[in-house]
Amino acid sequence: MTTIHTTTTVDTAAMGDTEATGETVETVGRRYLAPNGFGRRVVNPLASGLAMLGASTGSLHRLTVVGRHSGVAHSVPVSPVDLDGVRYLVAPRGETDWVLNLRSVGELTLRSGRRTQRYEASELREGTVAVLREYLTRYRGMVGQFFEPLDERSSDEAFAAVADGYPVFRLQPIS
Repeated sequence: MTTIHTTTTVDTAAMGDTEATGETVETVGRRYLAPNGFGRRVVNPLASGLAMLGASTGSLHRLTVVGRHSGVAHSVPVSPVDLDGVRYLVAPRGETDWVLNLRSVGELTLRSGRRTQRYEASELREGTVAVLREYLTRYRGMVGQFFEPLDERSSDEAFAAVADGYPVFRLQPIS
């Protein structure tokens, strides 16, 4: 596994914090792109609400996973991708809280409109290039910024070089 060293500058004022801006957060071994305050407070709740109402584009779902520390259910909007009859979840922002929670508990619920389905999730450690390419091809308008400079025409080698920074989970329905 490739070690990823990321230095991220966070504008804490934009996130609603009262402390100084420009805080630098260093993470070793994981890639995480935090949403800004607008994304966290407006975009994610709006997208989750649309997914619950079934008023989204059809690809948007509300993922609910139990917190690894709190035991409380947390929800975020996601767009699963189906490839060769298998459903996958990709984390375009990297190792987000939902990824860490899902690794811990291994189960989630996806909801779109009135349809709710529980899944068992297993993280793929290799063989993710085709899933990442399909995800980027389908959702480029929503997530392309998180994959730059890659696009759907990038080589397999280019996708493989960054694959460790994009967790991918294979979903198995629970009846």
